[in-house]
Amino acid sequence: MLARHAFPVPFCSKSNIATLKDQLIHNLLKEEQTPPHKITVVGVCAVGMVCAISILIKDLADELALVDVVEDKLKGEITDLQHGSLFLRTLKIISGKDYNVTANSKLLIIMSGAGQQEGENKWLSQKPCYWKRLQSGFSPIRLPDGEKLGVHPLSCHGWVLGEHGDSSVPLWSGVNVAGVSLKTLHSHLGTDTDKEQWKEVHKQVVESPYKMIKLKGYTSWATGLSPLDSSIMKNLRRVHPISTMIKGFCGIKDDVFLSVTCILGQNGISDLVKVTLTPEEEALLRKSADTLWGIQKELQFFLLFY
Repeated sequence: MLARHAFPVPFCSKSNIATLKDQLIHNLLKEEQTPPHKITVVGVCAVGMVCAISILIKDLADELALVDVVEDKLKGEITDLQHGSLFLRTLKIISGKDYNVTANSKLLIIMSGAGQQEGENKWLSQKPCYWKRLQSGFSPIRLPDGEKLGVHPLSCHGWVLGEHGDSSVPLWSGVNVAGVSLKTLHSHLGTDTDKEQWKEVHKQVVESPYKMIKLKGYTSWATGLSPLDSSIMKNLRRVHPISTMIKGFCGIKDDVFLSVTCILGQNGISDLVKVTLTPEEEALLRKSADTLWGIQKELQFFLLFY
């Protein structure tokens, strides 16, 4: 047993000036405050809120901060989340219009920007988001591949590089199941002469966002759920198709950001995996870069100072 004099204030002590907390809890050890795993999501749009929910459900953060310029929307969302905090393990959920609430964040996720409208080119709709450098996620070609083969999508390995849109490049040469190359089994895979029309798989990937926008007005779940992978917060060093500076790769000479196979960990992108491309795939990737550069060079940027 501890000696009675080890406690500077007796358990039964009461004081008129003592707070309720003082009366309820007697502190025995002064703990050092360790920096929390704080994540900030900028933008409480549909995608931003899916992203926030993903972080909370996965229990990736000790503290979650939300930032948006639309104060009523922000207040409504944060209040709703706080009411549901009984079912969550995240200790603190805060919000603010001021970027001061992002202080000490280990990860900052920017989900703000103009939404794509029906019939609008994807990149034209994302001009305000050009500096959103990292956009991680699994290659969407896995799902239709798996359905066509009758195999679970996680067992179908294939990549789509380039821009996230019309000029994206499917790497048919590398598509495999359990290490078995589909191109070896079916040499016309992904070509115009393919009688099985595998090229339609990529077409579905490209057209699906437009269909979703027409049906529900926006896309949200596929992008917003990407934090569930937790590669950054848990330093998993998994390979993802991530948008990064691609100048010098495959003969690309312009300062463009395109998705290529990268290793993602606690410091962001640490390495680029040198995927072997066919001459046709290299040409398509350069074309994707040219398409993006043609739009990018017309953009005008304004620097704001606070």
